[in-house]
Amino acid sequence: MSGNSFGHLFQFTTFGESHGPAIGCVVDGTPPNIPLSEEDIQVWLDKRKPGQSRFTTQRQEADQVRILSGVFEGKTTGTPIALLIENTDQRSKDYEEIKDLYRPGHADYTYHQKYGNRDYRGSGRASARETASRVAAGAIARKVLGETIDVRGALVQMGPHKIDHEKWDWAEIDNNPFWCPDAEMAKSWESYLDGIRKEGSSIGAVIEIVARGVPVGLGNPVYDKMDADIAKGLMSINAAKGVEIGAGFGAAELSGEENADEMRMVDGRPAFLSNNAGGILGGISTGQDIVARFAVKPTSSITTPRRTITTTGEETEVSTKGRHDPCVGIRGVPVGEAMVACVLADHMLRHKAQCR
Repeated sequence: MSGNSFGHLFQFTTFGESHGPAIGCVVDGTPPNIPLSEEDIQVWLDKRKPGQSRFTTQRQEADQVRILSGVFEGKTTGTPIALLIENTDQRSKDYEEIKDLYRPGHADYTYHQKYGNRDYRGSGRASARETASRVAAGAIARKVLGETIDVRGALVQMGPHKIDHEKWDWAEIDNNPFWCPDAEMAKSWESYLDGIRKEGSSIGAVIEIVARGVPVGLGNPVYDKMDADIAKGLMSINAAKGVEIGAGFGAAELSGEENADEMRMVDGRPAFLSNNAGGILGGISTGQDIVARFAVKPTSSITTPRRTITTTGEETEVSTKGRHDPCVGIRGVPVGEAMVACVLADHMLRHKAQCR
C-alpha cells in the first residue's frame, strides 16, 4: 500500500491499524534545535481523543504518545522523529458478526477489491483512529511554525443547522463539547444530536479552519499552490467529502465587483478590504487569515439496518454494533487543524529554502 506519506520538506508517514497493537508516525524534515517534549504533543492529542462526552465514541483510549527518536536533551536533532501511540481499548469481537459483509458507506468493498483482503476490525487503515497520528504530526508542525502563526478550528454546521457567524466567539469553543463558537447554536446541537444518537443514526458536519499570522509569500504557483495542498490535506481526512477556501462555492453567486478583494494603503502598508480569497491568491499566501472549510459525511457505522451484500455476493442487511461517533465532525476539528498546520510548516520550509 502506497500513499501513507504527506508533505514535501516537512513530511510525515503514518502507520498502524485501528485494532492493531499501536499506531504512530515518522515526521521527517523538522529543523534541529526546536524544543520538543511529549507534553507538547500530548496537549493536542487530548483534544482529539475519544470518550470525552456522550456525543463521541465511548472507546477509551489514552492516546499517550511516546517519542522514540529525533529528540535529544529536549530539542529536535534534525533527524526523523518517530512517535508511537499504543491502542489499549480495542474490542475486535464487536466486528465478528460483520467480517463477511460490506458495510455501506465504508471502505470495506473497495479495500477488498483492491488488495484481496481487508482488516474488518474497525476498518484497519481506513479507520478514523489513524487521524491521531496526524494530530501528533500537526503538533510538531506547530512548533516549526512558531508562536506567531495560530491555527484554530471550529464546527460551523451540524446537519442543516449552521452557526451565526455574527455570534462567533473563539472563547465559546472551550465551553461546549462541539468546538462551536456560537453559544446559542451549541445548546441547540445538544438536543439535536441526542436525538440522532438515540435513533442509532448519525449526521454530517462542516468544519472551518482559520490560520492567523501567516506571512505573505508562502506557497508556490501552478501545481504546488497553498490552497491546492490544503485541499489535499483536508480531503485526505476520513469522511471528508468537500473542501472550500475563502468564499468557496459561495463565490459562484458573487459578481466580479463583490468577489474582488479590494486594496488600500493602511498605516503605510498594503491592506485588503475583504477576504473572499481566503488568504491565498495565485496559490500564494496574502498575509490575511487563511480560511478553509471542509464537509464530512455522516458516520457510516449506524445501528439502523442497511441493505448490502456479503463477500461472496449474497444479498443481506447489516447494522453495525460497537462504539461510534454520531457526528464524526466533532473530533474532526483538531484533525483539520493538524493538516493545515502541516501544510503551512511544509510551505514555510520550502519558502526559506528558495527565497531566504
